[in-house]
Amino acid sequence: MVPADDGASPAPIDRSVMERMGSRFAGSRTVESATIVEEGGFHLRVELSGDYYPNEVSARFEIRWYRNDDFSVHYQEVWRDGAWQCRWDRHPNVHNSRDHFHPPPTAGRIDAEDGRWPDDHRDVCRLVLDSLEERVETLWDRR
Repeated sequence: MVPADDGASPAPIDRSVMERMGSRFAGSRTVESATIVEEGGFHLRVELSGDYYPNEVSARFEIRWYRNDDFSVHYQEVWRDGAWQCRWDRHPNVHNSRDHFHPPPTAGRIDAEDGRWPDDHRDVCRLVLDSLEERVETLWDRR
């Protein structure tokens, strides 16, 4: 059993769901690559296209999806002078409800907010992508 506060689920990873997500992301013009990573904790890494962002930033997100529909989607921008990140989670924990959000810029546990996420992985991905679209628009507006 996984401890309740380590950011993971007690269920096993759902590789088939992550492979389907990877195939779908790989077909997007905003995605540079979508790769299943097995070392350092099994996850889907989605590198976002540099053309989609201002020159000063590179961005990616990593997804872990579990067979009980728990998940973690961790988004991170890397800037010359630091990082900006946030995370959508569904997993047992002691700091918030099972569905929760770790807001930017640090995605810290202390600032986590209760949330309510869809059950289906496609709907969760749409929610995340809509949020990222708003973020990218903000970045370009600041230029």
